[in-house]
Amino acid sequence: MTPNIAVIVVVAYFALLWFISYLTSRNAGKDTFFTADHGSHWFLVAFGMIGVALSGITFISVPGDVGNTNFSYLQIVMGYTAGIVVIALVLLPMYYRLKLVSIYAYLRDRFGYRSHKTGAAFFLISQTFMAAFKLYLMTTVLQMAFFDEYGLPFELSVFITLMLIWLYTYKAGIKTIVVTDTLQTAFLIIAAISTIVIIYNGLDTNVGDLVTNMVNDSRSETFIWNWSDDRNFFKMFLTGMFLVIITNGLDQSIMQKSLTVPNIKDAQKNMYFFGGSLVFVNMIFLILGLMLYLYADKFGIAVPAETDKFYPLLALDHLGVFTGIMFLIGIAAAAYSSADSALAGLTTSFCVDVLEVGDGKKEASTKRRTLVHLGFSLMVFFVILVFKALNNESIVNSFIRVAGYTYGPLLGLFVFGMFTKKDVNDKWVPYVAVASPIISLLLYLYSEQLFGFKFGFELLLINGGLTVLGLWFSSMSKKN
Repeated sequence: MTPNIAVIVVVAYFALLWFISYLTSRNAGKDTFFTADHGSHWFLVAFGMIGVALSGITFISVPGDVGNTNFSYLQIVMGYTAGIVVIALVLLPMYYRLKLVSIYAYLRDRFGYRSHKTGAAFFLISQTFMAAFKLYLMTTVLQMAFFDEYGLPFELSVFITLMLIWLYTYKAGIKTIVVTDTLQTAFLIIAAISTIVIIYNGLDTNVGDLVTNMVNDSRSETFIWNWSDDRNFFKMFLTGMFLVIITNGLDQSIMQKSLTVPNIKDAQKNMYFFGGSLVFVNMIFLILGLMLYLYADKFGIAVPAETDKFYPLLALDHLGVFTGIMFLIGIAAAAYSSADSALAGLTTSFCVDVLEVGDGKKEASTKRRTLVHLGFSLMVFFVILVFKALNNESIVNSFIRVAGYTYGPLLGLFVFGMFTKKDVNDKWVPYVAVASPIISLLLYLYSEQLFGFKFGFELLLINGGLTVLGLWFSSMSKKN
């Protein structure tokens, strides 16, 4: 696919998003950015959340990682469904009952000022890194597709991508995002399915033989029962369950969408539909990954050492112009649907939790909110550049590992607050929250020497458990 075609696709795609932004931002009030005036339809929110949950990580890394870890990723996705039920039955009712704009205000009411600020700070750090990871994939593809051809540097590719997102979200925020993410989820799924169909035609086989070959292929192995393996089923299922609770139920950028639905019953419908769709859609991307490898095997195409580049390589250079166009639309949809939600969540949390405006008590200044939104866009820009310089492993593994370190304290804070009646010594909470991920990192680095096996994705649970333990000791020291 030529660079000129790639430019036309991206510009047309952005123009569509900007047009939607124009329509949704008319008559927007000062709090529309944060709450969408509580007028979102549950189905639009649910369908759009699929694209946010998948992001560029699923779109690029999951198909490529099939060659490294087979279908074992599906084990973690199965855990997602259990976590979604917990969100719908436990967290959403609490958020609606307390009428929260930022979900971290719960920590202020439950524990105190420092706990509130600690929870918000860990979200801001976590979400900044997550947004950077996800956008890194998109900008890498844009670089490969046409920026290199025009001699433009990677830094400019990153900057343009972030500014495009900022331009269509800075006015109406979450109200615009609910609509654009619905559209982008549809594009993402269509892109994956159309690529599967094109590969099927290129393999020149029938459905029955293809299914047989895929089932018999060692790369379709899904379940791992060896306990010492860091991809053991029980480890990954539990990690998936708690990961979705944290990265969805305790994540402002995701819950902010659910809280735009008018009532709790519709919000729960949203979560159930979302959860039921995750396994199905992730299975599509695993099948796509295996078919990419079958295609490469048949035509002698070398698999890149960095498997995140495998799907882009085939789509842009080997599967025809139409596939390249659909791929670019898909990766743009995946990246934008995830990044726009992240930037809106970061802006909302900083305004409500740090500046203490936009929560219904103090009016949010449009100028201040716009500057905060722009500031986080620039911060993500710099983190992406640092990540590019340091990254040397699969984006999927990086994403889940970082989530284990930075989201663990949030898990511990909410679990302790919701499932115990103990108070804490509020001034201890920041130290507990910082110590837990540091100890978790040390366990990851030295677990083989200490215990004879290496900790993997279950570090998320250990991190949260260490936070709970620290809070329990804190509660013992509290003076009544």
